[in-house]
Amino acid sequence: MNTINSHCSKTAFFKWLLIYLPVIFNVVFAVEIKVSAGSDLQQQIDQSSTGDILVLEDGVYNGNLLINHSLTLKGSHQAIILGDKTTHTIKILADDVTINNLNIQGSGLDLSVQDSGIFINQNTRGAVIKGNHLEDNLIGIYLWGSIDSLVVANRVIGQKFHRVNDRGNGIQVWNSPGSIVTKNHISFGRDGIFTTTSRNNEFTYNHFDNLRYSIHYMYTKDSIVSHNYSKQNKIGYALMFSSGLTVTDNVSINDTERGIFSNFMNDSVLTDNIVLGPCKKGLMIYNANFNTMKNNHFEQCDIGVHYTAGSQDNAFSGNSFIENHKQVKYVGTKFLEWSIDGKGNFWSDHAAFDLNTDGIADAVYRPNSITDQILWRNSNTKVLLNSPAIQILKWSQSYFPALLPGGAQDSYPLLKPAKEIKYQALLSQPPLNTTL
Repeated sequence: MNTINSHCSKTAFFKWLLIYLPVIFNVVFAVEIKVSAGSDLQQQIDQSSTGDILVLEDGVYNGNLLINHSLTLKGSHQAIILGDKTTHTIKILADDVTINNLNIQGSGLDLSVQDSGIFINQNTRGAVIKGNHLEDNLIGIYLWGSIDSLVVANRVIGQKFHRVNDRGNGIQVWNSPGSIVTKNHISFGRDGIFTTTSRNNEFTYNHFDNLRYSIHYMYTKDSIVSHNYSKQNKIGYALMFSSGLTVTDNVSINDTERGIFSNFMNDSVLTDNIVLGPCKKGLMIYNANFNTMKNNHFEQCDIGVHYTAGSQDNAFSGNSFIENHKQVKYVGTKFLEWSIDGKGNFWSDHAAFDLNTDGIADAVYRPNSITDQILWRNSNTKVLLNSPAIQILKWSQSYFPALLPGGAQDSYPLLKPAKEIKYQALLSQPPLNTTL
C-alpha cells in the first residue's frame, strides 16, 4: 500500500513539474531588452519570452502590433508607436501585458470594427495600461471583454474633425468585470468613458473636458463612479439602464445640458456630488426608481432637478439647491416627500423661521405651484403669466392648500447648505498629473 501511495505521489509531482516548470523558468529568466528606434518591433515581440520587458528608445516604431504572450512594453512619450490607420495600433491577445509610458497613434477609423489605439481582447486578464499618451486614434483604449484590467494615468486626446457621433470614445468598456479606470485625462472624441453590459467596475479620479458625455453608463451594474471631474462637456454623468451604482464625490462644472442624467437607473446611491452651472439641468431623473440622493449640491442651473416619466421611491435628503432658476420641475399629481427621518434639503429661495433653533425651517417647502403645472402642460399660457387671472390663482393657492398640485414637498427643509463650495477653486482645478 505504501508503495502505491509513493508511486502516486511521484506521478503527481512529475505532473506538477510539467505544468509549472515552464512558467517558473520563464519568470526566472525573463530579461530586459533594449529596442532601438526603427527596429522591427513586431519581430522583437515575437522573439521575446514570457515576462520579458522591452524598453523602447526614443523614436518611431511601426504599429499594428499583435501581442500574444505576457510581456511589458515601456519607454518614454518620445517612443512613438505609429499605426497605418487600417486597424488597431496595438492589439493585446494575452494575459498580464503591460503598456507603459508610450506615445500611441494612428489607429484605423472604422467604427464597425472598433479600431483602437490599444485593443484588449476578450477573456484576457490582468492588462495594465499605464502613463501613455494616446492621440489620433478612433477609440483610445478598448477593454473588449477583458477581465481585471487596470487603465491608469493615461492622457487620451480624441478626434476633433469628425461629427461627434462618428468619433470614438476615449476609453470604451464592454463586458469587462473587475476593471479599474483611474486618474486618466480624456479630451475630445465622443464620450470620455463609455461602458455597456459590464459589472463590478471602478471609474475614479478621472478628468474630462470637451466631450459629449464624460461618463456614459449603459446596462452596467454594481459599479463605482467616484471623485471624477467633468468640465465644459455636454453632459457630465449619463447613467442609463443600470443598477447598483455608487456615484459619489464627483464634480460637474459648466456642463451645458445636464450635470447628472439618471435614465432608467435603479437601486443606486448618489451622494456628495457637486453640479455647478451654468447648466440647463443639474439632475434629471427619468424613469429612475429606488435610488438614494443624499448630500449633493446643485447650483446656478436653469432647473435644479427635473423629475419625470414615472420615477418613484427615490429618497432625497441633505441636498443643497442654490440659486437655480427653477429648483424643481415635476409634472405629475403624486405627492413626493423629499426628506428622510426628519431631515430635508437646503433651498436657497425658501424664506422661513427656525424658532426652536434646530436647523430645520418651521415652514414646509413646496417648489412648484399650480401655475407651474399649467405653464408646463401648455406653454402657450405664458402670455397670461402676468394677467389678473394668474395672480388671483397664485394668491388663492397660498391661502387654500387644497389647490396645491402634486409634486415634491420638503417637510423638514434645512436652514444651511450641507457644505461650503469654493466655486473658483473648483473652476480652476487642474487635471491630475498623468505621468507615472
